[in-house]
Amino acid sequence: MDIFDRISHDAGGPIGQYFEKAAGYYMYPKLEGELGPHMIFNGKPVLNWSLNNYLGLANHPAVREADAKAAADWGLAYPMGSRMLTGHTKYHEKLERMFADFEKKEDAFLFNFGYQGIFSAIDTLVTRRDVIVYDAEAHACLLDGIRLHIGSKYKYRHNDIEDCDKVLARACKEAEENGGGVLLITEGVFGMTGALGKLDKIVALKQKYSFRIFVDDAHGFGLLGEHGRGTSEQLGCMDGIDLYIGAFAKSMASIGGFIAGPRAIINYLRYNMRSQMYAKALPMPLVLGNIKRMEIIDSPEGDELRRKCWEITHAIQKGFVEEGFDIGEAEACVTPVHIKGGVAQATKMVYDLRENYHIFCSVVVYPVIPKGMVIFRIVSTAVHTMDDVKETLAAFKEIKAKLDAGAYDGDDIAEMRVE
Repeated sequence: MDIFDRISHDAGGPIGQYFEKAAGYYMYPKLEGELGPHMIFNGKPVLNWSLNNYLGLANHPAVREADAKAAADWGLAYPMGSRMLTGHTKYHEKLERMFADFEKKEDAFLFNFGYQGIFSAIDTLVTRRDVIVYDAEAHACLLDGIRLHIGSKYKYRHNDIEDCDKVLARACKEAEENGGGVLLITEGVFGMTGALGKLDKIVALKQKYSFRIFVDDAHGFGLLGEHGRGTSEQLGCMDGIDLYIGAFAKSMASIGGFIAGPRAIINYLRYNMRSQMYAKALPMPLVLGNIKRMEIIDSPEGDELRRKCWEITHAIQKGFVEEGFDIGEAEACVTPVHIKGGVAQATKMVYDLRENYHIFCSVVVYPVIPKGMVIFRIVSTAVHTMDDVKETLAAFKEIKAKLDAGAYDGDDIAEMRVE
């Protein structure tokens, strides 16, 4: 069958099948106005819990000033070309040094995009003789890197250290027979559930097995730990993490990412990562803007922003639990509110929340999570207020009462009006 014919006859996939009824409202919604807790959606003000702007740096005056000045001084084109050929500057080096020092690693390497950088790093590190071990709920960027691996790969049950132990035993035996090594891939914070990866317990397994640990800490970097160095600092195991990845799209409210680790390994990545060798370097406004962001994160002001974010997080998580909601394993600043229901019920609840309660948060349904469940994903930031928390808890209390009374029953998707 012709590729286009197959796609045209397909329903659009598990999510795309709802395109006609969902585009512009439930999927690909347009949030407008200044980035922050209060924005405009569908022509109306909404209280927004959908941005990973943990520290509120998206609209921090010093950050905005640094971004604007860098764009005026350098434009968006500079530097042209890949880092290896013509896209390298002393400012890229400075930012890498900042990350290496912050994470207490020998060296660090910048990624022009977090997602591509992460899966490309995995692809570069392993050969067909190596074995990958990974958490069953690893992020899509990690899974894409794992899919590129032409050698053996084994997953262990999510955050299950006993299962991880068993899988590592099998993987290490196979790797030894093949003349390869083992790379264990996991996350510091699982962005859908807010659960912390059990990094300290995984590091402890190094006493039994020979393997390297690769951690994607996109949601932990800048936020967790006494100084914001991430989940490994929070759990007291920074030295045991071989390769640490931070993404800029979360606490830094920017674009890009980095990987930090032993200098020899980072240099190997510099000269072998296809996603960086064959793509344009991070533009100067982003480099200089990220330097300013790092200066704030690694300062007393950063400590205060983290304190505010955690204050909001603890308040809203405590409130949801007291109201009888299931928030699962949430330990970070992502709070998943689990509710029983299908796609149709989810759209009706979302519509009610947005149109009648003026609250905007992301909703997650099948196939991302099992059928019959809905997750409303609440992301706390340092720029939310306690009044925002109270308003949101009150709205969800009413939504839950309506759900229990059958107000959202039926198979029809809520009709939306996109302005």
